[in-house]
Amino acid sequence: MSEERERSEAGNASDQGEMGFLDHLQDLRKRIVHAIAAAFAGMLACFAFSQQLFEWLMLPLYRVMPEGSSMIYTAPHEAFFTYIKVALVAGIFLTSPYIFYQAWLFVKPGLYANERKYIIPIALCSAILFVGGALFGYFIIFPPAYNFFMSFTNQYISPMISMKEGFSFALRILLAFGVVFELPLVVFFLARLGVVTSGMLRRVRKYAILVIFAVSALLTPPDLFTQTFMAGPVIVLYEASIWIARIFGRREPKGKEDSGADSE
Repeated sequence: MSEERERSEAGNASDQGEMGFLDHLQDLRKRIVHAIAAAFAGMLACFAFSQQLFEWLMLPLYRVMPEGSSMIYTAPHEAFFTYIKVALVAGIFLTSPYIFYQAWLFVKPGLYANERKYIIPIALCSAILFVGGALFGYFIIFPPAYNFFMSFTNQYISPMISMKEGFSFALRILLAFGVVFELPLVVFFLARLGVVTSGMLRRVRKYAILVIFAVSALLTPPDLFTQTFMAGPVIVLYEASIWIARIFGRREPKGKEDSGADSE
């Protein structure tokens, strides 16, 4: 095993030596161009269905809006550009496996030879977690969140939600949950590299929870209800990440593991 690891390290060092700083910048530019091209192609493919996609996206809101009310647009071009944005976001989700594949190809030169074979599975898992997080936000978070916000309607106050604001709110929730659901995969990758360990994650748990609430406040609309609904699942993902690091990561010295357990 040690000889195999040494050969992997030698191969990795060789690749690192072949790529200078300008080469890395050139590779980054290449990956970004490929990702943008894929997203643009996805947008073109989805634009014909953008109106139906927008209606589907807003369906949880429509279900709780007062009877007789509807969404509005306040500028002549607002509906058209909103549909373009919907098509772009749908295109990104559609091509997310390829986009994540390009991202991991940029990371590939920094990996050992025996780790590079996991690039495609990791890219697929990244896309699945990203889309899964967005679906969690749509099916689990949207209904109670919209129901809560519509509860302020009364005989004097009625909602007049513009297409732009409605889409912006939904997009922030979808992207926020898509990003935070990547946490287990990120921890898996860092644990395999030995950057983090389960003991380390346990020792900083209380600080991590504080950071989770702070990040939730930044990523979600400025209300305690939505922030709490995001922080809860992320804390669960953090706990799952501890077990992922414990199962797949490098082993910590016995003393550190014990001290991490005692600190709980």
